[in-house]
Amino acid sequence: MINEGNEPVNLRAALDSFDALWSPRIVTRVNDYDVRLAKVAGEHIWHVHENTDEFFLVLAGELRIALRERGEEREVVLTKGSVFVVPRGTEHKPSSAEGAQLLLFEPRGTLTVGDRHDEVPDHVDATTGHAL
Repeated sequence: MINEGNEPVNLRAALDSFDALWSPRIVTRVNDYDVRLAKVAGEHIWHVHENTDEFFLVLAGELRIALRERGEEREVVLTKGSVFVVPRGTEHKPSSAEGAQLLLFEPRGTLTVGDRHDEVPDHVDATTGHAL
């Protein structure tokens, strides 16, 4: 069940309710956006969201995001409490060696692997998020 904003959501309890990696849970909605929680470890895949920016807030752990921009590659490192926005149309690949817990804002229906992506391995959930 997705909380439509009429009851408080305890993020710690929500994160404790699932173990799946790279498989976001939708905790509530704001206008046409999903607020998603995710647990991640290891590598995701290179992908692009053509029509939307992607907002990351690291709740625990460390997240690295490799970016390909204007023919060059760079990496940003996000620690607990850090936020970062991947601009629409930017190829990126999140990863976390030690594991991380994230809060994401994405338009409802956004695939976890974007509009263009590398081949999706079995450990990556290519969905629009799951109800908590």
